[in-house]
Amino acid sequence: MSWLCEDVKPFTPEKTKEIVMTLQQPAVFCNMVGNWPALHWNVNYLSAVLEGKTIQFRLGLKTVDLVPQFETSCSYVEATLEEFLAWSCGQPSCLSGPFSCYDYSKYWAYADYKYIARIFEDKPEIFQDVRWSDFGFPGRSGKESTLWIGSEGANTPCHLDSYGCNLVLQVQGRKRWHLFPPGDTSFLYPTRIPYEESSIFSKVNIANPDLKRFPEFRNSTAHVVTLSPGQVLLVPRQWWHYVESIDPVTVSINSWIELDADHEARVEEAITRMLVCAIKSAENPSDGDLWLNPTEVEATSHEINLQYLNKAVSAYLKCQEASVSGQAHSSSTGARQRTNASCKRKRREVDCEPGSCTLLTQECDFPTPKAEELQKIPFGPHLIQVLPQSHKTSVMGAVDVESDGGDLLHENEGEHFGKLNCRRDRLLMNNDCERAAHQMDSDCGLCTSQTVLSTNDFLDCLVNPRVISLVAQLLLERMRV
Repeated sequence: MSWLCEDVKPFTPEKTKEIVMTLQQPAVFCNMVGNWPALHWNVNYLSAVLEGKTIQFRLGLKTVDLVPQFETSCSYVEATLEEFLAWSCGQPSCLSGPFSCYDYSKYWAYADYKYIARIFEDKPEIFQDVRWSDFGFPGRSGKESTLWIGSEGANTPCHLDSYGCNLVLQVQGRKRWHLFPPGDTSFLYPTRIPYEESSIFSKVNIANPDLKRFPEFRNSTAHVVTLSPGQVLLVPRQWWHYVESIDPVTVSINSWIELDADHEARVEEAITRMLVCAIKSAENPSDGDLWLNPTEVEATSHEINLQYLNKAVSAYLKCQEASVSGQAHSSSTGARQRTNASCKRKRREVDCEPGSCTLLTQECDFPTPKAEELQKIPFGPHLIQVLPQSHKTSVMGAVDVESDGGDLLHENEGEHFGKLNCRRDRLLMNNDCERAAHQMDSDCGLCTSQTVLSTNDFLDCLVNPRVISLVAQLLLERMRV
């Protein structure tokens, strides 16, 4: 009778989707992917499947600076996974290969944001190794997922994703995640330089914060967890995250799940693109400011950006109309998944233009869950909360998630959620003005001797998420008249 238990999951797909769409705290799913063929996607296996095909690796220094190591300051090489493995193992063959100029003891390498549909386009059967249908998203497979392969120290600068929520499967090695709630945005000193659609970066290097320049970072609340193979992390909508590989080789697979609230976010992103491209394109090219992230193909023209803004506004208004007409059919669990595939980077990559949508709920954003709602979430050994840690602890270390452990990753649960809710409430009130002024003073603290502001200083204020949100609301109100 043992065969009856082989595919038994702790949660049904329907319950899992309800958790994903409702929970607004990071959490780790355990024992949900035991029968996924993708669990065998270690680098040796992927190397054999790719048969010598090269992919791009981003290389950065392992030395930790006060400034985040953005993608604009990294080096890039094209290499096979076999060459990457040889380099990460210190084999002599690397002396003449693509990694020959990069000492493994000084550099890390990261093949990040690799769309599985693209790198395995000639082997579509492999898409079915990833089964997001177990999480309540039928038809979603590796085709709608992204692959990440890194060496020890490989990291993604702290940022938030404007669109959707994120499901991340750890396949090989471990990764350490530092997550911060949306309410901590002002403490993380957001910037849109380097510019990338749907990514808002933090000026703070989470691994080595410059507290003299960014004193408000002390007030942030980090949720830190080490993700191990076979576990799936839920990153809720617009949670900040800094991610680092802590084993010699790591492999992850993720999928961004689009949400109804993304329609308004696309309007905000279209406004941001218009402003950033217009202002930065007017600068003297000889200044050498690498303001466009390598993931962006080019600085699009004002005409194209205006077209995209109009499409985003039109899509938002159509979905609001659908929301009113379809109110009786709204899901009881919150925002529904949109039917089209999600995309994180560059709408051009996966044809993610604004278009038609399914019926929407009336909520445009997720409220912070109340205590009684959290009590309904089935936390336990199969779903583990990633709770806040003290700032000192979060910078120095993390908690490993054990599949057979308890349902908490920090003690004093009630106290921490109370503080988190209070902080978020305060951020939504008029204290934002004082904090914004204080943040601007802090940012300009180093500029007093220069007597002039740079274009980037101006943009940091102009395209601050709070400003863009207000502009988007005013635009949408104008269109409703």
